[in-house]
Amino acid sequence: MVVLAVATRAETFERMREPLAERGVRARYVRPKERTFAVTDRVRETVGDGEFDGFDVGYVYPSRLMEGGVVDALLGVPWVNGPGAVLTSRNKGGVLARLAAADVPVPETVMVSDPIDREALVAAFERFEPPVVVKPNSTTRGVGVAKAGDLDSFLGVVDYLGLLHDFPATGDRSFLLQEHLPDVRDYRAMVVDGVYAGAVERRLPDAAVSAGRWKHNVHRDAEVRRVELSGERRRLVERAAEVLGIDLLGVDLLVAGDRAVVSETNARPTIDDASLYEPDFYDRLADLIERTAEG
Repeated sequence: MVVLAVATRAETFERMREPLAERGVRARYVRPKERTFAVTDRVRETVGDGEFDGFDVGYVYPSRLMEGGVVDALLGVPWVNGPGAVLTSRNKGGVLARLAAADVPVPETVMVSDPIDREALVAAFERFEPPVVVKPNSTTRGVGVAKAGDLDSFLGVVDYLGLLHDFPATGDRSFLLQEHLPDVRDYRAMVVDGVYAGAVERRLPDAAVSAGRWKHNVHRDAEVRRVELSGERRRLVERAAEVLGIDLLGVDLLVAGDRAVVSETNARPTIDDASLYEPDFYDRLADLIERTAEG
């Protein structure tokens, strides 16, 4: 049996354990943060304490890259999605630039490297028809995403970003300006080993929409239901994964009328209930894990 190191104890780990075990993959949790690591302790070389021993492959690289470097060294295994994949996907501006260069449709976007003078900010804002979406470049779950309907509001949002950047956690002082697409449908598609593996639509309750809310993040009360994407849209998300070179990828798709754009990607995607994916989802995931373990 292949032993898989999973560096998250969230719902993904709990959901994958049994289906993968049925396919010859044993998932074990490895704690990557909020702890200490005896990085110079040589005991495990001669005796072995068991915590980092016996693994064949890692699932996705830890979200905290510094701790991830230590976990990676202690495990000494290949990852389904390694640090390169995680870094590539986390950089929203970089993802959109790569996809646009490959003619994959994305929202109209300007990346801002803060601090920057007011004249340049005004010029960036004026490229768009308000409102504009302001989005930190490296956050997840919709954290820090705002909508600005006029120049003064936009500059006020930038002021707040400047205050936060005085205490940088990641060293990333960039943010994005994007066109606001009204009345969109928000989809998260999963791509496994280059092939579409299912999709969900994320939708706010009607009462929330009536109250003016517009972020469709699950962590912000959006509801999820399985959907069947058309062949054209399946090819679009597969193309995004191909361009980025990432084997396991969540692709966020915004659809407004006949227009579909890739808005973000996630190389550390949450795995939802199996009923939301294609029937062979876990077969393909287990195969990808086993081939990664074999090198």
